[in-house]
Amino acid sequence: MKSLRVLVVVPCYNEQRSVAAVVNDIHWVKTRFGLSLDTLVVNDCSTDNTMAVVRTLDCLHLDLPVNLGIGGCMQAGYKYAYRKGYDIAVQIDGDGQHPAEGLIKLLRPLFDDQADVVIGSRFLERQGFQSSFVRRIGIRYFRWLNQLLIRKTVHDSTSGFRAFNRKTIEIVNRYYPDEYPEPEAIVQFGLHKLRLLEVPVLMEERQGGTSSIGWIQSVYYLFKVTLGTLFVYIRLRKI
Repeated sequence: MKSLRVLVVVPCYNEQRSVAAVVNDIHWVKTRFGLSLDTLVVNDCSTDNTMAVVRTLDCLHLDLPVNLGIGGCMQAGYKYAYRKGYDIAVQIDGDGQHPAEGLIKLLRPLFDDQADVVIGSRFLERQGFQSSFVRRIGIRYFRWLNQLLIRKTVHDSTSGFRAFNRKTIEIVNRYYPDEYPEPEAIVQFGLHKLRLLEVPVLMEERQGGTSSIGWIQSVYYLFKVTLGTLFVYIRLRKI
């Protein structure tokens, strides 16, 4: 367990109020469990004081010169993990929704070689913040779409609380969906025959910043991500 090198990637866009607590909680878990773990904050061209806060923290950081969206932000982190030889890469959002105490639940199946991708799901035990009603409808829809395309059931495919082993890092280093990647990436993983595992985690409401998806954008999001998922499927189905 302690011999595997872990990189926790924290994507941030205007998270000045929450990012310090997120990084400090990750550091507490690292110390508590004696992990070989580094934290990399990827600042996605924030317009507030996020970067000034990050520079005061005990972490690595990338300061993107342009806003790439969550997909480009995370791929920057995965490319860093790949080039620096990390064994595991974890995504924990900078808005405080993903309590760092759940990190061990994500890591353990990778340490035990039981999975290639581990996704933290708020719906397996239905505890903690369950997201809005509209988003839950969308999540159920993507569950159905995943079953249709790759014959896998993923209860929380929009979860950004996820961990990848080295095999998966090599794949996302080459290509990772942009903008809203979480549902699209499930199809990518399925077509690469990766072992997917969901584990129950608690999630909280965001502690700072603003969501990129509001009520008005929900229908547009559903349509756009459906198209993106189908494009990923068409692009990768013959691998």
